[in-house]
Amino acid sequence: MIRNYGRPFPAGIIYPDAIYSLRGNGRRLYLTFDDGPDPESTPKILDILESRDVHATFFCTGAKVLSSPGIFARIAAAGHTIGNHGYSHLNGLKTSVRLYCSDVLRGRDITCSNLFRPPYGRLRVRQYRILERSMKIIFWDVMTYDFDKALSPEASYGILSKRYRPGSVIVLHDTSSSTVTGYLDRFIGHAMDEGYSFGPLDDYSLNG
Repeated sequence: MIRNYGRPFPAGIIYPDAIYSLRGNGRRLYLTFDDGPDPESTPKILDILESRDVHATFFCTGAKVLSSPGIFARIAAAGHTIGNHGYSHLNGLKTSVRLYCSDVLRGRDITCSNLFRPPYGRLRVRQYRILERSMKIIFWDVMTYDFDKALSPEASYGILSKRYRPGSVIVLHDTSSSTVTGYLDRFIGHAMDEGYSFGPLDDYSLNG
């Protein structure tokens, strides 16, 4: 696997108006969690975030929201921002424009969110142009590969601890295969010791 730990390529070139990081808010970081909600990992992540009084953004897939509505409700009740990750986690490069956009809109109807993160960071230009009319397209500038079974939790933590910077939008995953629960509390504590704070992505911060 070829790993790209920063801004997804070639999205950073093709879609310059999308969100990759949020500068201008001082030493602030934005934790985001993709692919949930998951009955195994999401509650653990929520417990860690609550213990640290940190709010994050959860890009949820519509199908998983329907299968775990209680966990989805807990995410929202805790004050975290909800994002849309499509209904069925399609790869835009392998999916027709009509089917892909329909899937994303179905996910939006379920999550009630106009913040959209393309699964795999991949979508066609036409898909992007259609969706950006009514949604904020959110990518990232730090990819931890916490989902990669070839990487140990320590290796994933090492990637994160070396690459974050003020305004970083950090991708993590609330899935059963993710290793993030093994180091999330440690990272939050480390970043706070360095003078960082954490916040969710929302319309105010994206427009501010």
